[in-house]
Amino acid sequence: MNVLLLGSGGREHAFAMKVCESDRLNRLFIAPGNAGTSQFGTNVALNPTDVSQVYGFCKENQIDLIIPGNEDPLVAGITDYIETQATADGLKMIVAGPSAWCAQLEGSKDFSKAFMGRHNIPTARYQSFQLTELDAAAEFMKTLEPPYVLKADGLAAGKGVIITSSFEEACATLKEMTDGSKFGKAGEVVVIEEFLKGIELSVFGVSDGKDWKVLASAKDYKRIFDNDEGPNTGGMGAISPVPFADEAFMKKVVDRILKPTYDGLVSEGHPYKGFLFVGLMNVGGEPFVIEYNVRMGDPETEAIFPRLKTSMLDLLEAIADEKLNQIEIELDDRTAATIFLVSGGYPGDIEKGKAIVLPSNLGEDQWLFQAGTKLVGEEIQTNGGRVIAVTSLGEDIPSALDRSRKLADDVHFAGKFHRTDIGMDLMRLLS
Repeated sequence: MNVLLLGSGGREHAFAMKVCESDRLNRLFIAPGNAGTSQFGTNVALNPTDVSQVYGFCKENQIDLIIPGNEDPLVAGITDYIETQATADGLKMIVAGPSAWCAQLEGSKDFSKAFMGRHNIPTARYQSFQLTELDAAAEFMKTLEPPYVLKADGLAAGKGVIITSSFEEACATLKEMTDGSKFGKAGEVVVIEEFLKGIELSVFGVSDGKDWKVLASAKDYKRIFDNDEGPNTGGMGAISPVPFADEAFMKKVVDRILKPTYDGLVSEGHPYKGFLFVGLMNVGGEPFVIEYNVRMGDPETEAIFPRLKTSMLDLLEAIADEKLNQIEIELDDRTAATIFLVSGGYPGDIEKGKAIVLPSNLGEDQWLFQAGTKLVGEEIQTNGGRVIAVTSLGEDIPSALDRSRKLADDVHFAGKFHRTDIGMDLMRLLS
């Protein structure tokens, strides 16, 4: 089987590793990839959102399976385009991701909120506003208890959420978002919702359009600094599984959220194929949806995939052939702890091109998933804000974290920074 993987982050490095575990793989291409993915396949200079360019490459290289790592190609309609073009050309190409219609669950916060409302899926109370509706927005915020949650309707690289306890700041931020100065077109519509007080987690499902299964739970850490301070990032670390996501809690997630979501999509004529990542808030033991994402998360993937025993190619082929009910998803029972090493200044201005020195040997069940890296000759250099995800397995959270912290200390590049409190909140819950 020939596979094209779209993306360049730590998630794609993890995907490449899992795909290469199968002896059924013939060739793996990664577009555009990074220094880490080049260990598993061939990096190619393609724009993942240029669907016609991607299809041309797939046709020329007899690609059987396309894996979109992030949301941008899916929202751009890559699944619909490639499968339609391939059928017209008498070819079979499968895209491991949902249709453009389903991708609106992530591509538009307003769309996803309306979908949840139609199917009685628990979520925060909200309203959506544009630049011409600032007065109405202010009146709505007066009905909410601070802090105020403002979300850009469109895609903003995981950074389009602003939370503030100041009414005046919320009003000013709303204007900056809706006039395009803060998030561009992504913020022209803003969803304002009530603040849910609790602890976040992510639950991942997988579906073939007819059947679906729970993949795993994880918790990521979005703020740049310890104690969840500072601006949002793409993710500073993750823990999987989440200890409070026990059988009783997960039954609520399945019955109130996952089943109504998948059934709702089928009832509206758009069965879902691929990975679905549901961001949740545990409010006193009750799950509420914060957001949908139509792909695997990053850095959650770097914590989940090391635990996954099921063959990735077998899983993806089962999704494509609507045979998910014939696959058993097996996970390592141990805990995975992921810590992201980032460039100095992230998520603001950063300097690229810093030499990276990696440890010569990794311990058993330890991984370095490269994200913002590139090869210059034989030297690995920084090429982005989030540089390397350090993951270790352990019998529990403390042991996994201890291993990852020690491994993080053995990676060196100028300006290296990471949070020191990943997983500490979960440990406090267990004490």
